[in-house]
Amino acid sequence: PYTTLFRSVSTFAKYEVTGPEAEAWLSRMLACKVPKTGRMTLAPMLDTRGKLIGDFTLAKLGDERFFVFGSGLAEKYHMRWFQRHLPGSGVRVHAWGADLTGLAISGPKSRELLESLTFADVSNAAFPFMAIREMDLGMVPALVGRVSFTGELGYEIWVKPAYQRNLFHLLMQKGEPLGLGLYGSRALNSLRVEKSFGSWATEYRPIYGPAEAGLDRFVALSKNDFVGREQAAAERDAGPKRRLSTFVLETEDADVIGDEPIWLGDEVVGWVTSGGFAHWSQKSVALGYVAADKLAAADGKAFQVELIGVKRPATLQTEPLYDPAGARMRS
Repeated sequence: PYTTLFRSVSTFAKYEVTGPEAEAWLSRMLACKVPKTGRMTLAPMLDTRGKLIGDFTLAKLGDERFFVFGSGLAEKYHMRWFQRHLPGSGVRVHAWGADLTGLAISGPKSRELLESLTFADVSNAAFPFMAIREMDLGMVPALVGRVSFTGELGYEIWVKPAYQRNLFHLLMQKGEPLGLGLYGSRALNSLRVEKSFGSWATEYRPIYGPAEAGLDRFVALSKNDFVGREQAAAERDAGPKRRLSTFVLETEDADVIGDEPIWLGDEVVGWVTSGGFAHWSQKSVALGYVAADKLAAADGKAFQVELIGVKRPATLQTEPLYDPAGARMRS
């Protein structure tokens, strides 16, 4: 029954990229278009084979100042990649690590909670989906981005560690009359599988191309050259060999955790990458990759997922279970 939720996002990797050549460098390193000032975008990063080696959110705060948010587990790997490709001058990359902490709020009353903390205009018109801005929350200087991994209206709030405790208590105090509740990683997993949102190290890995992972809409082949561009174009032209797909399982006593076989008749045609029980829809959900030709030829209800040695009927979902148009995130 919670109308507002919040959790820590401090374990995300946070990179600040600055300098007169920062935008040009980011446009070569990332496959997406660089957003306008005050905006964010999803940003796949490819290697020279055109495979996914990064799944970021890119934010532009000024002509020479950007933030890149990504997987905390991959921070050292990504920093090595960035440093290996840095030019001799004009670009600086700083990994904030534990020196920048974050809290995320989401839910239908999360804007009302944010409004109670700031004099800034955070209305939908002034602060739309995928906007980012520096603002004061109470006495706390913060960087606030309107983005959410839950599929609901939501915000990520980034502050220096000295302010995190103050911000936490401020949110708890102002959020109590709004039905604020805390949530963790297992709840977030339930929310994101209902939206068919992939996650780094499960759905997004260096063995998959952007079209296979459903991220090709964020690959800007029309812009300047970038790492993996030729290979991404070839994948688009030939069509992906497999596709990330979502299934609902007929099961009552167990849910997938990853690596379960996906069957079509007597043939294994793919594998599960992650999943779990989706509490809003009350369904057992599995995300996984399936051979593209099998998806095209099969009845969506003909698949099975082998779970604990038993083949369970699995219905292919053509759209997310929750808010398929994404209207709530943009509301």
